[in-house]
Amino acid sequence: MLAIVPDDVESKAERAVVEFNWQGDSRPLRQTIDSIQATNPAAMSKIADARLICALAERDADAAKNALAAFGENKPHLTTDNVPLTRLLLEGVIARMARDDDKAQSAFTAARAEQEKTVQAQPNYGPALCVLGLIDAGLGRKEEALREGRRAVELLPVEKDAINGPAMMKYLAMIAAWVGDKDFACEQLAKAVRFPNSPSYGQLKLLPFWDPLRGDPRFEKIVASLAPK
Repeated sequence: MLAIVPDDVESKAERAVVEFNWQGDSRPLRQTIDSIQATNPAAMSKIADARLICALAERDADAAKNALAAFGENKPHLTTDNVPLTRLLLEGVIARMARDDDKAQSAFTAARAEQEKTVQAQPNYGPALCVLGLIDAGLGRKEEALREGRRAVELLPVEKDAINGPAMMKYLAMIAAWVGDKDFACEQLAKAVRFPNSPSYGQLKLLPFWDPLRGDPRFEKIVASLAPK
């Protein structure tokens, strides 16, 4: 793509995200974003996903807020699965990353009210349920969160959807991690990484979604197994 359209900013950013996922290094992504900012600042809104990924990986709350604002009415897709995360959910994640517990609680509460309407309209849609489960996990609603995550896996199993099925397993692992069930989280994650479209090395190594599992030898073993050989 870049050989055909060398100045296409979205292709440049996507190439840098590939490097991030593969090598577990945010520096090439940061350099690409800074280069686009310097040479074509008007195009920054086109690479909001890449900006948000980089900011989260670098634990830069201000940059993450700016990236999130650039989405406008669009929903962020931080991975290649078909699970659009909501802005309010990500505001909660950013607030928690910045250790602002009150703001995180407020954002997750608002996110739940919004997401509950989506689930009521599509009660058998796995991606919507797993996002609700993640929000409930952020609110400390352990039983509800795990139930919603398990239901999402039941509704969209790997046998039914080889791309998005593993994503349901990934989010169930994330939900379990957020509510403190590390055993179940590592068990689910170990299953999820066996499939295509599973969490990448860079995502597991650097993104804050997985911080509750850091230091657990089972999690670190899974991360190491995905490192570039």
